[in-house]
Amino acid sequence: MDSERLVELFEQVRLNKVSIAQAVARLRHLPFEDLGFAKIDHHRALRQGFPEVIMGQGKETKDIAAIVAAMRKRRVNVLVTRLNAEKMARLKRLHTGLKFHVEARAATWIGRPLKVTGKGTVLVVSAGTSDIPVAEEAAVTATIMGNRVERLFDVGVAGIHRVLDRRPQLDAASVLIVVAGMEGALPSVVAGLVDKPVIAVPTSVGYGASFHGIAALLGMLNSCAAGVTVVNIDNGFGAGFAASLINRV
Repeated sequence: MDSERLVELFEQVRLNKVSIAQAVARLRHLPFEDLGFAKIDHHRALRQGFPEVIMGQGKETKDIAAIVAAMRKRRVNVLVTRLNAEKMARLKRLHTGLKFHVEARAATWIGRPLKVTGKGTVLVVSAGTSDIPVAEEAAVTATIMGNRVERLFDVGVAGIHRVLDRRPQLDAASVLIVVAGMEGALPSVVAGLVDKPVIAVPTSVGYGASFHGIAALLGMLNSCAAGVTVVNIDNGFGAGFAASLINRV
């Protein structure tokens, strides 16, 4: 339930198209719906502007399917993150209409037409092709949250001319999400070129001394470039969500 749905409901009550009892019935699951194994936060869209997101990692496929079904009844836009190939295959059999984003390891279902609410463009930049799954998670998240999203992939510092060649695209973005593994240098480079917020996403990509993303995380936290905000390792969803909030302002 979001503010737009509430206004529609109140207007229907005012016009006597919906009775007070019917309106109460529609609101009965606020603030949450208890499925026994999960409590769906139907109030989240009203508080934060987007419905609860389902994290697929660590959940049984049947439980994911049950949560999706409950949310689809509300006709809200659904985002499921961290799905492996096996869970995607099972969900395809349990739910029709889900769109699977293989590279992002995510699935979406559009209950209401997407409206662009972001005031500018969110540009998702990846250092290497190995970082694309995390970058795509960020891009899919920002897209379903109502943003115009562009992608700029494989422009890491090992070939610095690649990102310098795309200065107009960097300058045109309102918010930039920069995804990098290894030593995590790309967000510092990008932030030194633009006057927009840069959200840095360290990935677990890299050789032994990268410590599964810790080296990139520390490098980004210690960036000498101003305007860099850092999310956790491999947290493309968090970056996409944060970029959406910034892009609404």
